[in-house]
Amino acid sequence: MEENIPKALYAPIRQFKGYIAIERGLSENTSDAYESDLEDFVKYLSESGFTSYAEIEREDIEDYLFHCKERNFEASTMARRLVCLKVYFGYLFQDKIIPVNILEVMDAPKIWRTLPDSLTPQEIERMLAVYPVNAQDHLSIRNRAILEVMYACGLRVSEAVTLTTSAINMDDCIVRIRGKGSKERLVPIGHHAMQAIARYLTKVRPLHKKSAETSALFLSYRGKPLDRERIWMIIKDTAIEAGITKEIHPHTFRHSFATHLLENGADLRMIQEMLGHADISTTQIYTHVDSRQLLSVHKKFHPRA
Repeated sequence: MEENIPKALYAPIRQFKGYIAIERGLSENTSDAYESDLEDFVKYLSESGFTSYAEIEREDIEDYLFHCKERNFEASTMARRLVCLKVYFGYLFQDKIIPVNILEVMDAPKIWRTLPDSLTPQEIERMLAVYPVNAQDHLSIRNRAILEVMYACGLRVSEAVTLTTSAINMDDCIVRIRGKGSKERLVPIGHHAMQAIARYLTKVRPLHKKSAETSALFLSYRGKPLDRERIWMIIKDTAIEAGITKEIHPHTFRHSFATHLLENGADLRMIQEMLGHADISTTQIYTHVDSRQLLSVHKKFHPRA
């Protein structure tokens, strides 16, 4: 487990195992199960670019549980993983490894409601249609650009926040993305997203920009870079406006991006590169989605299905 995983992530697990055995009185089987759960968790963290537990926010925990769901984990396994993480983060806080216990008030029912399915291409179009291509108001132009680039590039919300104007290569249609752990990757961007960004850069951003030093791509009316919570609210509000009743998650556009690429024949290795996954096993969760589609097609069209 320790290979290529930052020491700050794997080292506390050994002390934790002793803690739950001695202070919590948990059985050896439970202790072994928790250790296995945490090994999977830190592998995911390492592949996502994390180097310490202090960097993790609640959204990241939800992303991990979403990742587990897409690997078709049983409900009982998912529930145990959440309990394990809650106990573990309590231990990390108690041992002053993290400044705040982000899982203290995180309950299972709320988590399960925030683990959604991906959107269909038609649902993506309905969301984009909330902000018409020919809209003239500043918010519509900006918000369409946000949605277009997030779907076109499979961005995390945090990556959309940190996008700068210099990260967009208009000539080559490439975006330079700074992911978790400051890892960079280059991702192609389609012409629809490029047009939306060009329109935003021409008509809106110069009016919002208050300081010459501001490099963030997406700005508020006051000229401040949009934060993750604001972009997340834009996505949720747009989904409601579009009449979409599915649960929306910070990774919804990213998940839909990968799912639609795979469904249309894209190579898994290429999707891995665009998502910035260190290990292809992380990307392979999307093959489960594709398998369900294949089963549906087989059942519909095979004469002896």
